[in-house]
Amino acid sequence: MTLSRRHLLSAAATGAAFAGFSRFASAQDAAVGGYVNEVAGYGPLKADPEGVFDLPEGFSYQIVSRAGEPMSDGLVTPHKADGMGCFPLDRDRVILVRNHELKPTDLNYGAFGKGHVLADKIDRARVYDQTGDGRALCGGTTTLVYDLRARKLVSSHLSLVGTAINCAGGVTPWGSWLTCEEIVLNPGPNPGGVTLQKSHGWVFEVPSRASGLVEPVPLTGLGRFKHEATAIDPRTGVVYLTEDEGDGRGLFYRFLPNDRQKLAKGGRLQALAFKDGGDSRNWNGTDWLPGQWRDAVWIDLDGVDNPNDDLRDRGHAKGAAWFARGEGIFFGEGELYFTCTSGGPKRLGQVLRYRPSRFEGDAREKDEPGRVQLFMESADPKVMNMCDNLAIAPNGHLMVCEDKIELRGVNYLKGITPEGKVYAMGRMVRTPSDGPMPTTELAGVCFSPDGSTLFVNAYWPGMTIAITGPWDKLRA
Repeated sequence: MTLSRRHLLSAAATGAAFAGFSRFASAQDAAVGGYVNEVAGYGPLKADPEGVFDLPEGFSYQIVSRAGEPMSDGLVTPHKADGMGCFPLDRDRVILVRNHELKPTDLNYGAFGKGHVLADKIDRARVYDQTGDGRALCGGTTTLVYDLRARKLVSSHLSLVGTAINCAGGVTPWGSWLTCEEIVLNPGPNPGGVTLQKSHGWVFEVPSRASGLVEPVPLTGLGRFKHEATAIDPRTGVVYLTEDEGDGRGLFYRFLPNDRQKLAKGGRLQALAFKDGGDSRNWNGTDWLPGQWRDAVWIDLDGVDNPNDDLRDRGHAKGAAWFARGEGIFFGEGELYFTCTSGGPKRLGQVLRYRPSRFEGDAREKDEPGRVQLFMESADPKVMNMCDNLAIAPNGHLMVCEDKIELRGVNYLKGITPEGKVYAMGRMVRTPSDGPMPTTELAGVCFSPDGSTLFVNAYWPGMTIAITGPWDKLRA
């Protein structure tokens, strides 16, 4: 099935379609019979003969790229593929901009190969930061051109380098990718024995059509903290941002830009609070009921360059709500969805929905505020376990990546129907036998603009796959 871009966007209007979801969330166990893949969805998963990725009958995947493979610019594909966005190029081809969540100590896992033997192939002036001995940090992004019809990679190149822990991000309405550093580091000596020249904890913008390395400019107005992901409301230009703090004490932010298409020109950073107080984590199971809405209040933040790494604490002291490891975020039509990996009494994760005010960012929103809903809260790890990156599919379903990190854990790509039932869209089978990761998470889920192809990353060592199939043959 080939869908137009207009169809894709209109299908993302899930407000009415998902009306049954919150009712389902409180009775998940019965709905799925104890196993998520017993819900029909596109049918039961079939074992992949190659032992890589299981999919329903009729669906297939192509491996787009793997860590360590040569790229078109003479460098090698970096490891740790994380968040990703997809952009149209022409009738047959799309552009993928993909994050690589490499630490300052991951110097042998980047685009320059072991020992940085390929480092002389780039313009050093385009490196954001380097170690004390002159080696470029390997975090950043790669850009891929993929032919949807031929189902093959056309080209790939390094597009941002010298950053650290590039986790997720978000697409902009003007065709660029916002890549987020999920770490706060200061210049000077840092853990792991690495000395840095610059501060980290920023968002950077990567135009999707850039043919080489972009100039690495931190968007300082968007704040310095453990960024996870972003989403932009095309109606207002407001940027929404999640924060992934491992202790579950993060904030949910919005940025009101001075110039909607030039975020480097600054603006106001704010944090969300609830009009009636409280936090969103619901760890005791009594603070928030599935389906319940709360009115939002937005609190101005200062000192957003955050030199002491206390922005979240200062925001909370002003009344901002806690969120339990804010992760992926995606804007549909008139509302957005975001995940909190460790929310809920069993800390298995939540999906929250935010519906902006008609007067979002305007003084009039005081009388007609935006609203937040506890959209889903998992009570069974077989239903949803540590939800992370997410996207809205052409048919209005949510597609959600799992991020379990336990030894031999199995990570699924989960779907959530308009009626609120959870099903397995895919399952990562092969886990690595080498390197530092005991298993691999799924990340970077996104659709081609025509709706024909779903892309998703296997984080470690790093692999991007493209999934096609009968998207119009849903059984659920």
